Order: sequence, then C-alpha cells, then structure tokens
Amino acid sequence: MHHLPGFACPCSAAMRCGILAVARGAAWIAVGLAAVGAAEPDPRAKRPPRPERSAAARAEAVRQLREAYRRPPAQWPAPHVDPGVEWREIGLVPEVVHPESNPYTAAKAELGRLLFFDARLSAAGKMACVSCHEPNLGWADGRAVSQPHGRSPQRNTPTIRNTAFRTHLFWDGRAGSLEQQVEEALTDPAEMAADRDAVVGLLARSPGYRQLFADAFAGRSPSFAAVVEAVACFERTIVSGRSRFDRFLRGDAAAVADAEILGLDLFRRDARCMNCHHGPTFSDGRFHDLGLSFYGRRTEDLGRHAVTGAEADRGRFRTPGLRDVTHTTPLMHNGMFELSGVLNMYNAGMVTLKRQPYQRDDPAFPVKSPHLKPLGLNRQDLADLAAFLGALEEPRQRVLPPPLPAIEGEPVTATRQPPGR
Repeated sequence: MHHLPGFACPCSAAMRCGILAVARGAAWIAVGLAAVGAAEPDPRAKRPPRPERSAAARAEAVRQLREAYRRPPAQWPAPHVDPGVEWREIGLVPEVVHPESNPYTAAKAELGRLLFFDARLSAAGKMACVSCHEPNLGWADGRAVSQPHGRSPQRNTPTIRNTAFRTHLFWDGRAGSLEQQVEEALTDPAEMAADRDAVVGLLARSPGYRQLFADAFAGRSPSFAAVVEAVACFERTIVSGRSRFDRFLRGDAAAVADAEILGLDLFRRDARCMNCHHGPTFSDGRFHDLGLSFYGRRTEDLGRHAVTGAEADRGRFRTPGLRDVTHTTPLMHNGMFELSGVLNMYNAGMVTLKRQPYQRDDPAFPVKSPHLKPLGLNRQDLADLAAFLGALEEPRQRVLPPPLPAIEGEPVTATRQPPGR
C-alpha cells in the first residue's frame, strides 16, 4: 500500500515499508489461490478506484468530519448498511455482565488467572491456556494457525479479549458459553488434553490451591467444574476500553489523527464495514461466508456447517471483533493474511470460489455473503481505513507469568510460549 506525496501519514517510515511488503505478499497469496483453482476474482466485482483527494480536499473533509463526529454517536451520519441488517452503533464497551450461574468475585478471578497460566493442568504438563492466548500478543498467539497436535482443519487462534460479550465461541461457534469454550480447550485431545479427575487430584495436592478454592468457592470442594468456572471468570475480565478511539468517544477530540477520522467515516459508510462489524466490539456475532472455505479442496473448511449441518452454513465463520486487530495478526480463520491484504480483498469484493467441472451443478456449493461488494476505494482510502483500525489498539500489556502454588510431587513447569512476532 503506497502513501501519496503530500499525505501526512501517521505511520513511521518502517511501518510504511512493512505495509507495502504485506500488500505485495497478499497479492501473491491471491495469485496462489487462483493458480490452484481455489478462487478467482468475481468478474462482476471489478470497480476502478475512485479519484484521490487533493490535500486541500482532504483537509476540508477532515474539518467537516470532525464536526460531525464530535456529536454524540446517535447523531453521527447514518451508516451504509444493507436492508435487513440489524446494526448497532460502534462505541464504548459496556460493563461485563457475569452470568448468574458463574457470578464474579475477585477471589474466583484470581484463582482463574493462576489456572490460566498453569501448564500442569495439561496432560503433558507443558501447555497452559496462555500458551495460545498470550497477553503480550493481544491474547492470541501470533501464529497463522495454532493446533498443538495437528488437528485438521487448522485455524487461527482468536483473541480472548471481549469474549465476555460473545454468545458463540470458536470460529464455528460450537461453544455456546465461555464456560463451554474453556472446558473444551482444557479437555480436547488436540489441545491441552486434560483429564478431569487427574486435574482435581493434582490441585488437591496443593495447599495453596486448596486455600484459593476455599476462598473462591466457599463450601465447595475443588472440582473440575470449579476450575472451568474460575478460568471463565478470569477471561471475562479481559476487555477493551483503553484505545485512542475510546478516548475519542469520551470527548478527547485530539486522540485520533486526521487519517483516522477519515477512516472512521469510511468504515461506517463507503467501506460498508458496518454490515458485519458493528456494535461495541465491532462484530455482529453472526456467521458469514467470505469465499475462503476451499470447498472441495484438500484444505477445505466448511466452518459453521460442521456444527449445525445446515447447507446454508457451508463456509460460514463467526465475524471476529476488530478491537486491537493490529495486535492479533495474522488474520482470518486460516491465518493467511495481514491487515492490508484483508483490506485489499474486501475492496475487491473478496475472492469467489471457482466451481470445478464436477461442481457445476453442486447444490451444496458455498455461496459468498451478499454483503460483499466491490468498493472502488483508492490508496488514500485504504491507508485511512488501516489508520482507523490502528486507533482501536489497546496499549501493549507486558504481563509476566505469576508465581504458581506448589503442588506436591509436581515441578512448576514453564508454559510453552508462542514464537514472538
């Protein structure tokens, strides 16, 4: 992605070079998809980029948009969404409402924090929740795909930030609650492979853990259900709210740069992002087909269909939230793209799966979301969109593993850490 002469980009020179390199990489990925017959540009999706603004025109647009967006969100310009889309305005993240079945207490959240970092819960004693959800990497892991024991299909690790506000977890939505997600991650043979009874017996040999359980669950003996509840309680405390966009929403007009205010308006209107990425977490929580299921190929992943069995769900994946998206790359369920590559694909209306001869009359062939349309955005627009998404970044968290309670006969094993970025 090039930056135009005279355009005061908020990025550093190194970042500009990185954006350009990523854009070129995304172009080669698209070529590779078409080469193997997996996808091709939609012939109806071609739309030339609209003219770029002069410096004076950009300055005037910024002036008008700052005036428009300094008002309460209810008075912002109407977003560009398709008929029937039940959208919610983007805005501040609300207070977390903990479920009645697992109410919040500080003691329970602290117990959950320690369990989150404790690799001794896993079958091999080398993997903890933090192994794939590293706070220093936006509570994701920085890898394209993260399946410790080679599960197929392999998927990118979603961040656990803001899971408190989701009704379906995992890319395919197979978990209907955070507790269910935690239990599956702990016990799945392809992940931590924890044995319920073994975990309870392990923790019972720790005076420190016994006291922590007594503090968190008065009158309850340590149990695997309590482990799940504690970890889920801790994960619900991991929420957004400290980004520059949040400061802007709270009245600090100078918190966002000119390119970011232009990107905000593009996001809500001409880029059509609000069709799926709306609400405080920038996600509708629904499932959509972006044309990346690789239907009929070796790397096929039908997403939601594997959970529901519904033909309409073939190739659909849950809409990820966009808060802190620049810290959780690579992106998409298959982890194949950086941010600029994703923006380029959306600008083209995404890729369209190519039917092979034997698939010409296949009624189950996945259908791409009708919300995806060619946008005709220019390089200025794409740079502004990327800038706005950068304004959703949370401050980096440098979190050290906490000291863990001793367990009789068990060493405190360091968790397997993901590679740095």
